[in-house]
Amino acid sequence: MTNSNISPEIATADSQPSESYRKQGQLHWKRARASLRRALNRYSVLQQKAQKTTNPEFSSTLKTQLDLLKSNIDKLDQGVIQIAVFGLVSRGKSAVLNALLGEKILETGPLNGVTQWPRSIRWTPNIFVNSNQQEVVKIDLIDTPGLDEVAGEVRGEMAKEVTRQADLILFVVSGDLTRTENDALSELRKAQKPLIVVFNKIDLYPEAEQQEIYQNLPKITCDKSEELEDISPPLEVVMVAAEPTPIPVRIEWSDGNVTHDWETPPPQIDELKQKIITILEKEGRSLLALNVLLQGREAEVTIAQKTVKIKQDEANDLIWNFAKYKALAIALNPIAVIDVLGTTVIDLLLIRSLSRLYNLPMTSYEAAKLWKIIVFSTGGVLLGELGSSLLLGLGKVDITSYAGVVITQASIAAYGTYAIGSAAKVYLEKGCTWGPLGQDIVIQDILSQVESDTIISRIKKELFSKKGRS
Repeated sequence: MTNSNISPEIATADSQPSESYRKQGQLHWKRARASLRRALNRYSVLQQKAQKTTNPEFSSTLKTQLDLLKSNIDKLDQGVIQIAVFGLVSRGKSAVLNALLGEKILETGPLNGVTQWPRSIRWTPNIFVNSNQQEVVKIDLIDTPGLDEVAGEVRGEMAKEVTRQADLILFVVSGDLTRTENDALSELRKAQKPLIVVFNKIDLYPEAEQQEIYQNLPKITCDKSEELEDISPPLEVVMVAAEPTPIPVRIEWSDGNVTHDWETPPPQIDELKQKIITILEKEGRSLLALNVLLQGREAEVTIAQKTVKIKQDEANDLIWNFAKYKALAIALNPIAVIDVLGTTVIDLLLIRSLSRLYNLPMTSYEAAKLWKIIVFSTGGVLLGELGSSLLLGLGKVDITSYAGVVITQASIAAYGTYAIGSAAKVYLEKGCTWGPLGQDIVIQDILSQVESDTIISRIKKELFSKKGRS
């Protein structure tokens, strides 16, 4: 049975990616590598310092995250794109991969749980990289155990790790979604990875029922997650029959005898295969770059959080010292304009000192930008200080009111510095991926440059929304 209403994409010269896609993907790849290399170099210096300390927890965290950054750089250099296949038991995950590979490498069977552990297999289809050249792109197809098998917690951790590594996800179903499948899809979508639903075993359904399920799947999968509601577009669905059921055939022999036998039709996999090839031709390098940047961002944030936690006492002492210096400067200076300029300099020096303490990136431009943001976020306190300097400061010639004015101004100034220091700690922790080559900046650049007809564009809104929530 063929899905006559769904036209497979045919590999022709017209479907080859344009030169602009190739150049864009190469640029994304280069920027991702430069971003990760910059982060690795910066935190390698921190690791050398950490080795001289007696905090094994911090050293262990730092080593783990640096290893992750190194592995992602290696993945970029090797150009390996990983496609993970998920689904419940008996949905035909292994059969789908065998059909893509063109040979039966993975074991399949009627019993549940044939695949016990994730398994990676290299697939090397011909991928066009420009109009007159072909290149063998390295693709690892990752088969996974059923998401609803026994030892769910262990398999859940495995699924998270495979999802983290994957550049593209295939979710195999064999009919209308069950509640378990819906829940699994919702969890996978939270990873903000490009995802295709593979509707397998279509040969088991009459044409009308097959089409009804196909039309309903995108609607079902787009509205069940509260976190992703009104954010994610409907998922893309491709229909296949990876391992069609044998059908009876009548054989007429030359001697007039008639026999009956069973014949297995060839897999109906061309649409999925061409879909994957088309995606990788246009977006392979961009997908790879985006995924390693997301992992790199996670590694940097983990390092920053651990650093801020460990340096908390030192940071608090630093903040209070600057608060005292600021209060003393306000108390001793009788000129309001100098009060404002001096306290601004002190606050900027505090921010830079915290940056050096944490060994987290903070340029002069970013420090000034942070101060501006904090002025607005703690407007009541800081505007009160400015008001005191400009208004009450005029009354410093009155000896009887001088002490009260000084105490008021100094108190407001000290509290303002404490507020700025506390906010700066959070800002540094969250902002460790800023800068021209910071992961957040490069990720945003990639998302802003992708075309609307790409699979990356389908997760753009989710990624921007996640950044907004964080």
